[in-house]
Amino acid sequence: MTPDASQREAYGQTLVELGKENRDIVVLDADLRPSTMTSFFAKEFPERTFDCGIAEQNMVSIAAGLAASGKIPFASTFAVFAPGRCFDQIRMSIAQPHLNVKLVTTHSGLTVGEDGTSHQSLEDLALACSLPGFTVIAPADAIEATQAVRTAAATNGPFYIRLCRPKLPVLHDENYRFELGKAEVMRQGTQATIMAIGTRVVAALEAAENLGRDGIDCRVLNMSTLKPIDEAAIIKAANDTGAIVTAEEHMEHGGLGSIVARVLARNRPVPLEFVAIKDTYAESGSPADLLKKYGLTAGDIERAVRSVISRKKAG
Repeated sequence: MTPDASQREAYGQTLVELGKENRDIVVLDADLRPSTMTSFFAKEFPERTFDCGIAEQNMVSIAAGLAASGKIPFASTFAVFAPGRCFDQIRMSIAQPHLNVKLVTTHSGLTVGEDGTSHQSLEDLALACSLPGFTVIAPADAIEATQAVRTAAATNGPFYIRLCRPKLPVLHDENYRFELGKAEVMRQGTQATIMAIGTRVVAALEAAENLGRDGIDCRVLNMSTLKPIDEAAIIKAANDTGAIVTAEEHMEHGGLGSIVARVLARNRPVPLEFVAIKDTYAESGSPADLLKKYGLTAGDIERAVRSVISRKKAG
């Protein structure tokens, strides 16, 4: 694990690289360039950059038009504003015609911190995953974010990529290769499996390390491709370890936990616990305080693992 790095900065820098490689790459934003880091692309390619103002509905519609004309548009804003503010436009203009639009949002989840309830996107993954044909990715660090953006650019069809506001520990090295639709084994284990996305992957690894000191052997999977989910990895984890915990910076319903539960119900039911936000909105506060108050810390993951293991034994 190396020093922290920004997913947003990685995104902005990757857009510039893609812009140099492919003249069909265009970028749209909703008056948030300095925050989403699309400002990097705008400085290098002003003629291929479109600031749509505080109007995500229009941004999405323009992106759809550009995609229909053969361009590869990347449209960005905060996760709370897309898909939330413009869900109908995404559904009608991107999902239904299956257009090649890449929605890359930043400032997701609770870790926008002091910006408070109005800016905390806790439902965005549920909305994005509900759209037929969409690929949904929540990278674990800046290196994975870079590779996910490159994969999106090279893959036809609509994407939703969820990035966070704070810098995160870098979990991968230069040899890492992102595989669309494949879970990544971050740690092997035999007694339980922690499946995590986004900012909670580092917390899952911390939890597994702590549990290991007590003789509890946990597998950790980075489920960065939320849709299409890696069903084979989920079923294998259920067969191998017999107990699963999911961890995400999102509502308990509609995100990773719901998807994993559906796969297990159909194929291999095992004890399952969810580390997620419990059907409530949050409040303003530091990211660390909010993660603690709403039960998303490494300690919360540890308690969930102990619970599923006890349930496995009881069964």
